Amino acid sequence: MTDLEAAARRFIADVWNAGREESTYELVAPDCPGLGGAGPDAVLAWHRDRRASFPDLRYKIVEVVESGARVAVRWRAAGTQAGPFGPVPPTGRVVSYSGATFLRFDEAGRIADVWSVNELFQVLQQLGVEMLPPLAPDGA
Repeated sequence: MTDLEAAARRFIADVWNAGREESTYELVAPDCPGLGGAGPDAVLAWHRDRRASFPDLRYKIVEVVESGARVAVRWRAAGTQAGPFGPVPPTGRVVSYSGATFLRFDEAGRIADVWSVNELFQVLQQLGVEMLPPLAPDGA
């Protein structure tokens, strides 16, 4: 396992799963974009928000692929909604979904960029959110 793969795995284990915020300050570069800003505090803001919605949310790494200074992680996650998730009030329902996170590392081996895609539509369905298509332009 390379140093970058180990750092990616530690990011998920420590920050995402264990809530060890101090690890974020070691792993994330000061200019890494996050929720409403940059750096470790901005990255933590997203994770704090998600943990407020799903306190027991846990991620399992399915696959890791590394190329140069980039690491892609495919994962599965599951957790119970105990707090509001956007406009969705707490339901007590368990959700399970998949996604992938792409990390770019700087020269110092810190995470300089994080970009994730996931099955948000599936999460909302599991929470009981009913999605209706928009009305046709003629109102029908």
